[in-house]
Amino acid sequence: MLSFVVFVVAVLLVGGVLFVVASLLLGRGETQPPAEPDRSPVHLPDDRPVVSDDLRALRIAVTLRGYRMAEVDWLIDQLALTLDERDAQIAALRAELAAHAREELPTDPEVVSSDGEGTRDA
Repeated sequence: MLSFVVFVVAVLLVGGVLFVVASLLLGRGETQPPAEPDRSPVHLPDDRPVVSDDLRALRIAVTLRGYRMAEVDWLIDQLALTLDERDAQIAALRAELAAHAREELPTDPEVVSSDGEGTRDA
């Protein structure tokens, strides 16, 4: 009978220790306060376009339960803005290139050579 009581006390003691450890690790359900809008938790260059080495150099703060959500959200927003800017720039350059190519294409199928003689493509 005494061994049964010791067993029950040991199980309760181990359960209590596991509960305390889990409570400390997982927290009490609090949420983090929202990120300050004017504070940049990670730094990307403002004076030039973002390059791949800038992203490789970033270090997001690690917390007990993973990365800081505010920093990751900010970084994703900044990368989305950068991609939008580059997509717009690429689209504008492609449109300019297409307009330039249309201007240079001859509308007459007969191409005039430099000596003034006309040649026709077969």
